[in-house]
Amino acid sequence: MPERWLGVVVTGERVTLVDAEIPDDGGKIITIVADNVLKLQNGDRALAYAAIARQIRDYAKENSIKKCVMKASAVPLRGPATLSLLQSAELRGVVCCALADIAPVETTTKSRISKTFGSRKADEYLADNKFWEESVTGADLKSGSREAALVILAARGDD
Repeated sequence: MPERWLGVVVTGERVTLVDAEIPDDGGKIITIVADNVLKLQNGDRALAYAAIARQIRDYAKENSIKKCVMKASAVPLRGPATLSLLQSAELRGVVCCALADIAPVETTTKSRISKTFGSRKADEYLADNKFWEESVTGADLKSGSREAALVILAARGDD
């Protein structure tokens, strides 16, 4: 029976969740079940974190998610960390904790994907429409959600 995995990317105050069925027959094509973007609520940050954690935990539990793969934080190439970078890291931690209650959570960086997945850099896969046509089926995958799907593909070791 196929497993349901969740690919997660946190940027700013947005959480992109790609829910995919992973074939158990060795097939390379994953089936996109859902492509969702959740936004942090306005107002008290602690309450907003609690609300989004509940939403994500409930989603993962209700949909029998078996594994979560999350894009990890990255160090800025130039200059010090900004407030928005730190707030994204906070939200990433909240999401990671919420999901860990339901399923194992694996984190990976874009640079690690570039080194270990296929023969190209991650950004080249993200921009390659033909790659996506050959790698996913099911519900429409928004181009902005490709990164969340790529972390799933990379975690499987497919290329």
